[in-house]
Amino acid sequence: MPGCNDCAGENVDQRASDPIFRRVLWIALVANFTMFVVEMVASQLGDSLSLQADALDFFGDSANYAISLFVVGMALSVRAKASLVKGASMALFGSWVVGGAVYRAFTDSAPDPATMSAIALLALLVNVAVAGMLYRFRDGDSNRQSIWLCSRNDAIGNVAVMLAAAGVFASGSRWPDLIVAAIIAALNIGAALRVLRLATAELRTADDECELNPPLTTKTEVV
Repeated sequence: MPGCNDCAGENVDQRASDPIFRRVLWIALVANFTMFVVEMVASQLGDSLSLQADALDFFGDSANYAISLFVVGMALSVRAKASLVKGASMALFGSWVVGGAVYRAFTDSAPDPATMSAIALLALLVNVAVAGMLYRFRDGDSNRQSIWLCSRNDAIGNVAVMLAAAGVFASGSRWPDLIVAAIIAALNIGAALRVLRLATAELRTADDECELNPPLTTKTEVV
């Protein structure tokens, strides 16, 4: 709604000026993009879909952190719209991985468990560190909750990839890798739906605030 950011009742995040929060977002952004590159290369070398799923998750998270840095401190309606974009991207990556799992179920051989476990352990260490930094900021609007959910899902996904590596090693089959990739995708889609619901509710709240508190306009008298 035009002029909505100036509504008297618009809810602006008062904690946005916290330099620690911004610094944590920057660290998370760099760490996630670095791991995206590492895992994408490793997923090709190790022929692992679960690593590729985790790599795409890292890429999505780095994009989400960048969006969060851009909108932090802005009006609720702006932050909610950014959350809609983030939620949609999380759902898109999850759907892509599900499609890949179905395709590879009929075409690929078993991945390399050693590559899977080594990269998953490295990714887990990075994600636990990022999650630890973001834990204090987990409450709040959909924007903050989406940040926390991304970090939490990544750590869970890394543990799952390590379990998949053990399953591939024990069975010599591709199925543990595909099953874990599908689980990671399901986590992303579930988190995406939660973020989308929260963001939609916040947009409705922001619109209600604008209707109750319309922006002030200056009338110019015509002589």
